[in-house]
Amino acid sequence: MPELSTSLFPPISPLRHGMLAVDELHTIYWEEVGNPNGIPVIFLHGGPGAGLSPQHRRFFDPQHYRVILFDQRGAGKSTPLGEVRNNTTQLLIADIERLRDMFGIEQWLVFGGSWGSTLALAYGQAHPERCLGFVLRGIFLCTQLEVDWFLDGAQWFHPELYEEFVAPIPAEERMDLLQAYVKRIGSDDPEVFWPAARAWSRFEGRRVFLMPQPEEAPSDTLDLGVGRLETHYMANLGFFEDNQLLSNMERIAHLPATIVQGRYDVICPPYVAWRLHQSWPGSVLNLIPDAGHAAMETGISRALVNATEQFRQNRRFG
Repeated sequence: MPELSTSLFPPISPLRHGMLAVDELHTIYWEEVGNPNGIPVIFLHGGPGAGLSPQHRRFFDPQHYRVILFDQRGAGKSTPLGEVRNNTTQLLIADIERLRDMFGIEQWLVFGGSWGSTLALAYGQAHPERCLGFVLRGIFLCTQLEVDWFLDGAQWFHPELYEEFVAPIPAEERMDLLQAYVKRIGSDDPEVFWPAARAWSRFEGRRVFLMPQPEEAPSDTLDLGVGRLETHYMANLGFFEDNQLLSNMERIAHLPATIVQGRYDVICPPYVAWRLHQSWPGSVLNLIPDAGHAAMETGISRALVNATEQFRQNRRFG
C-alpha cells in the first residue's frame, strides 16, 4: 500500500451526539464527526464491550468523511452497562441499520477492528447493498479455535499472565475457563463479579501491545463491559453458525476491502486474517511487521489512516 499519510488526524469533537433507545432495555450512545456531506463511514469498536475512545475519530480526514460512531449494547456510555440480555450479533446488526436510517445514509464504508471486524463482516453479509467497502483490523471470526486460543493459547507466550488468570479458579473448573469466568462475571454479587471482571480485562489488556505498556488504572466501564460481553459472546460463539463468516463471503466478495494485521498479534493471530484474505480475492492484506493487536501501535494506526485516505481518493484499496 502506498504511503499516503503517517499519523492520526488531530483530535476532534463530535458535531452532535445523543442516545437512541433500541428496545425496552437498551439505549445506545452515538456521535457524528466530520463533514456532514462527506463520505459516510460507520465505526465499529472492539471487545465486545470495549466502547468508544476519542482516538477512534482520528482515523478519518474530517474534511472528507462523515463518521458515525456508537457504543454497542452494554458498552461505554450505552445503558445498561454490561447487560447481556437482548444482546446478540443479530441485534447489533439491527442497531447499525437503525442508525443508518436515522442519519439518512444510503451506503457507507464499514470500519472495524478486533470484534469490530467480526461485526463488520456480519453486518456486511446481512446488508451488502449498504456497504461501500471495508477497513478491517485484527481479524476475529469468533470460532471455537480462536476462543480456545484467546484463553489457553496465552500460556505459550505469556505463561506468567496465564498463571495469574487461572489462579482464582478452583482446579476442578480449570478445564473450562470460559464457563468459570461466565459464572463469576455474571454473578449478582459485586464481591464475586468485580474481581472476575477485572481479572478478565487485565488478562486481555496486558497482551494487546507488542511491547509492554504502563498499566492503566482500572476502569469500571471498560472492565465490566469487556468482562461480561466478551464472555457472553465467546460462550455463544458470536451467535454464528459454524464457520458462518467465511462460508458467506460470496455476499461481499465484490466489495473492496483492506485488512490490517499485526504480525505478532497474540489476541487475534495472523492466521485468521490470512484465512479471510484467501477467501476474499479482491482484498488487500497489510501485515505490520512490528506490531501486536492494538490499533494505536504506530504501524497499525498509520496503515489504517493510509487505508481511509486511499479509499477517499480512489474508492478502492491497493
